[in-house]
Amino acid sequence: MMWRKVKLGDIAEFSNGINFDKGAYSKGVKLINVSNFGNRFSPEYNSLDEIKGEVVRNNDLLSTGDIVFVRSNGNKELVGRCMLIDNPPDKITYSGFCIRARFKDTTDHDPVFWTYHFKNMAFRRAMSGTAIGANIQNLSQGRLAVYETMVPNIEGQKRIANILSAYDNLIENNQKQIKLLEEAAQRLYKEWFVDLRFPGHEDAAIIDGVPEGWIEDTIDSKIDLLSGYAFKSAEFNDEGTYRIVTIKNVKDGQFDGDNVSHMVDIPPQMPEHCKLSDGDILLSLTGNVGRVCIVHGDNYLLNQRVAKIKSDNPTYAYCLFRSKDMFDEMNNLANGAAQQNLSPIRTGKIKVVFPTDELIDTFEEIVSPMIEKITMLNKTMLLLSQARDRLLPKLMSGEIEV
Repeated sequence: MMWRKVKLGDIAEFSNGINFDKGAYSKGVKLINVSNFGNRFSPEYNSLDEIKGEVVRNNDLLSTGDIVFVRSNGNKELVGRCMLIDNPPDKITYSGFCIRARFKDTTDHDPVFWTYHFKNMAFRRAMSGTAIGANIQNLSQGRLAVYETMVPNIEGQKRIANILSAYDNLIENNQKQIKLLEEAAQRLYKEWFVDLRFPGHEDAAIIDGVPEGWIEDTIDSKIDLLSGYAFKSAEFNDEGTYRIVTIKNVKDGQFDGDNVSHMVDIPPQMPEHCKLSDGDILLSLTGNVGRVCIVHGDNYLLNQRVAKIKSDNPTYAYCLFRSKDMFDEMNNLANGAAQQNLSPIRTGKIKVVFPTDELIDTFEEIVSPMIEKITMLNKTMLLLSQARDRLLPKLMSGEIEV
């Protein structure tokens, strides 16, 4: 396979995104913003914000094969992240905090290959200007244009892209399964416990507006909310085995176990419940309060401002806290001028109507296999992403022939 040195500015054109007032948000053109750069290979177009079409010029619209980078952000970890534009809506653009790369000749340069190349740590280190760091202070068109590297011919590019894409295709399939399982669990919870169409509801007597045997009580009568531990940042060590879970790791229904600090030893005074295991349920208490996710992985420790939800009926508890009604209750309860804060004690005093123990047990039997499958699929995705990330630099350097 033939390799040659190329300068990025010779093969691609760059353009900064558009700046606009917040009042420009409306129905019109979909917008990619920094918040849309996660671990996905390409954006979820259906979840993007929209802005008024009149603030967008034709040459600001994105096309299939374009690659969009994060140009600047307060979170340095995000700067330099990229995503591939693939079969986008008719009208989609990108914010002023982003840069677009568009290849002059896609018959000679495969955008999929280059997207993986840009995700390689070697590229991020080159953009950061250091051999060891990977956090880019600020990305510019000029810095991208002068970047030089060795790349294979187009056939080699496509072979490498196909190998790496196979991992991401499996990851995407797992994500789709997780979404379906999550929707099925929440749908059944709503049908039984919100719409009151539970098994035998036709014959159930209604007393004071609730089925007979159902009891209104506080959350803490059946569910414990256990607070995390206040670790000292001075004790963090990148060489440590233990990983500290903070609010940034608790996404809406998704656990992010990657962006963590590490620790060598567990503080002796840390409560035992702060050692996390597969299937543990977490609740964010600060910032975007009320987010709930399920842990998958080993050696995680729970930091303050995140609570662990503990119950003899974990599947019911998870679905309860993932429900819209509970999310709204927690956000109404949260307080704080600078940012929202949720108290585990006050949250435990929220009153809910609990079904009968028999009905909760039946729900657990049906839904807990779904939640277990979600945890298994998440662990599989983690292994796939780790395997892909180990392979990526070896393919990009030519260490592995294809």
